[in-house]
Amino acid sequence: IAAHLFLPLFARFSLSPHFFQVDRFLHAMRLHDDQLNDISARFQAEMKKGLSAESNAAAAVKMLPTHVRSTPDGSEKGQFMALDFGGSKFKVLQVKVREGMGIRKGGVEMDEKTYRIPKELLTGRGTELFDHVTESLKDFLHERNISLEKKHPLAFTFSFPCEQTALNRGLLLSWSKNFRARGLQGKDVVQVLRDSIDRTGVRLFCSSINITVPCMLVCSGTGTNACYMEELRHVDLVEGDEGRMCVNTEWGAFGDDGALDDFITEFDRDVDAASNNPGKQIFEKMISGMYLGELVRLVVLKMAKVGKLFDGRVSDALRTKGKITTAHVAAMEEYKNGLKNTRTILEELDLSPSDDDCIAVQHISTIVSFRSSNLVAAGLAAILTRIKHNRNRRALRITVGVDGTVYKTHPQYPKRLHKVVRRLLPDCHVRFALSDSGSSKGAALVTAVAQRLASRKRQVDETLSSFKLSQEQLQLVKARMRAGLEAGLKSKGPSAIKMLPSFVYHTPDGTENGKYLALDLGGTNFRAMLVNFKKSLQQNVRLYHKIYTIPLEIMQGTGEELFDHLAQCIGDFLDYMGMKNARLPAGFTFSFPCEQTAIDTGTLVSWTKGFKATNCEGHDVVSMLREAIKRRNEFELDIAAVVNDTVGTMMSCAYEDPQCEIGLIAGTGTNVCYMEEMLKMCVNTEWGGLGDDGSLDDIITPYDTEVDQNSVNPGKQRFEKLTSGMYLGEIVRQVLLDLTRGGLLFRGHVTETLKTPGIFQTKYLSQIESDRLALLQVRSILQQLGLNSNCDDSIIVKEVCGAVSRRAAQLCGAGMAAVVDKIRENRGLDHLNITVGVDGALYKLHPHFSGVLQKTTKALAPRCDVTFLPSEEGSGKGAALITAVARKKKEI
Repeated sequence: IAAHLFLPLFARFSLSPHFFQVDRFLHAMRLHDDQLNDISARFQAEMKKGLSAESNAAAAVKMLPTHVRSTPDGSEKGQFMALDFGGSKFKVLQVKVREGMGIRKGGVEMDEKTYRIPKELLTGRGTELFDHVTESLKDFLHERNISLEKKHPLAFTFSFPCEQTALNRGLLLSWSKNFRARGLQGKDVVQVLRDSIDRTGVRLFCSSINITVPCMLVCSGTGTNACYMEELRHVDLVEGDEGRMCVNTEWGAFGDDGALDDFITEFDRDVDAASNNPGKQIFEKMISGMYLGELVRLVVLKMAKVGKLFDGRVSDALRTKGKITTAHVAAMEEYKNGLKNTRTILEELDLSPSDDDCIAVQHISTIVSFRSSNLVAAGLAAILTRIKHNRNRRALRITVGVDGTVYKTHPQYPKRLHKVVRRLLPDCHVRFALSDSGSSKGAALVTAVAQRLASRKRQVDETLSSFKLSQEQLQLVKARMRAGLEAGLKSKGPSAIKMLPSFVYHTPDGTENGKYLALDLGGTNFRAMLVNFKKSLQQNVRLYHKIYTIPLEIMQGTGEELFDHLAQCIGDFLDYMGMKNARLPAGFTFSFPCEQTAIDTGTLVSWTKGFKATNCEGHDVVSMLREAIKRRNEFELDIAAVVNDTVGTMMSCAYEDPQCEIGLIAGTGTNVCYMEEMLKMCVNTEWGGLGDDGSLDDIITPYDTEVDQNSVNPGKQRFEKLTSGMYLGEIVRQVLLDLTRGGLLFRGHVTETLKTPGIFQTKYLSQIESDRLALLQVRSILQQLGLNSNCDDSIIVKEVCGAVSRRAAQLCGAGMAAVVDKIRENRGLDHLNITVGVDGALYKLHPHFSGVLQKTTKALAPRCDVTFLPSEEGSGKGAALITAVARKKKEI
């Protein structure tokens, strides 16, 4: 079976004993799939170790960040110089990506010239080496009549191990490939090149340094290496966790820590011992073109010495290192002329091979090169498995770019590699693409991508800059809020901030007791709640509740139908609790703008939140509910208080914390109430109206204006439209639409979904901005909305969401700073300790809103210590407490 596995083109010959002797001799190089899977698993473990900041220093596989964050998308354009430096020769290139075509449509033109490096410079001073390179650049520019005055972007491929701290900064870790130029190790080679360019007077700027970046895999050449796009959250050596970054594995060092000792043969050890870096680059020495020929020579030499080849005769040439090259290995395995080439190569080594000798040596070459492709396949399988797991895919479709002389010139190598990769990873559809012009073109494209991303980032930043508020702007918002609060208190006529009296004079003191019914209408749901306060046991509160849906036809029908529906829900709840015959005191939380003249009266100013029930505006909602209950004639209620949800939230939290004298709603809408000294009662500010008089025009963006004009109340509630959950998603949609039309998002494709108002709900901001959410999940959310995004799109969407929600939180913080400072000054205090009761999904569910709000409040009101206490039972419990406090006051 083993013989047939590697059966080459000499099948026309009978298999000689030499053939089977080779099999036995090289048994350790014959790797089956279980062994390859084991090697792949070991490499995955090494990758993980190299990515971790804790274990990187000791890791053999260094996993070096390249700071390349994106692959080409076809929109790159421009003209670039490229320098490909990696051996005794280097290339200078001019790369043009034609405007309007892009790389995916064949719009790349290349012109190049190869320059030799004098041997003495390989071991001379580093500055002299780079001066030679720069003079060659200058020569190329002269020959091509490229202006020396104009500044040209230069892409720099530097094929030696470097630690990159930025795209255009790389510290040389060590030389290889016979280079030993002095004074460069540990230096930034990009800066060394810049210095040399400055000395010659050529106007170039280095915008990238990369080794294997241009291809997803660079293998099977003189050296070997691989790179891939890793999730940035896993790259500990680089700050940030958004998006992906290309990681240069430097996989040639796999095994330097002994991880491959059980797979290393005596021939590998001999190659390593004779190298100029013993104990280093073990994996590379098993697979790369620099060593394959030498491995074959050592095997042939040993078999000859023990009399299994050439009748035991060994020539001086066969004893000489380097006499069999990787090119010889490729020639020996050619389809038609392999045996003929083998004989010629052996005769050039002063040997007289028989037919059996030629067959055996060809078989040795096959086994050595086959092991190389198998090991490359195992390493690549590890990388592909990691990518698949990172992206949470059951199957993976991916293209691997390949470069290198072994891959390009060995007749059997590509086929073998492809076949083994697909066998090891049957659930991955892997396409192999041969690199066109290798790393030179890739380096130029890295530069083109970097310029495209930098340009896009500038434009996105410019768009989002209008959402970024300085401390001075926030201080102005605070001052305007303060002025609005004062104006609302003094004005008898209309004012932007209404400052409505609530007729709640006291917060709870903990002695409230008894059973109360709380009714809560604030949106598409109506909640009935029974609250039982136990006397003298402040924390002992029992609650029972039921939630009822308000059908759309009731929301938009007649007022009588609406309140009859509420009465029906109350009756059902009392039936459910078995209390229909009890005449309970009730508090009614009614979360729509009302003017109150007493604790138990409230005239509806206007409907919001989609309600349009007729014959309600201008009427007392308590009277309307009482009349509906009377028509039903099934139960009686003592409606003792009508309550705004903000006031209810304050009262609910005040029951837990006596210092709570402010209520904040940060949810679908936004509002604040507080205990005002002037009126000696709680005031419902209705602060969402700030800016209705134009006082916020200097911070309102065109996107805010668009949202306002398309709302049901243009020109009204301007502050609320900047800060509340009902509008934030729509602001984000407007920004995304603008960026897409400008070609900065979703490849410029404006979908019908994106043009649909209200499609981007505020809940998506909370989900997208979650620190625990990977970009893959962000893309999933966008796909649910019909928005097909790539990784870069997802990052921008997250930035937009963050800018809009951060501004909202900062504005609420500025408003809160105005409120707490007013309370402090009203009381003549140098320092104020106070608690704010908070309710609302935006505050409770958004991952960053609460933190930004608190930080802004602290910064703008430094003489106030403000504690934010989330309400547990919302405004319903507060309504019951207001009723309890009101009844207690009556009893007194």
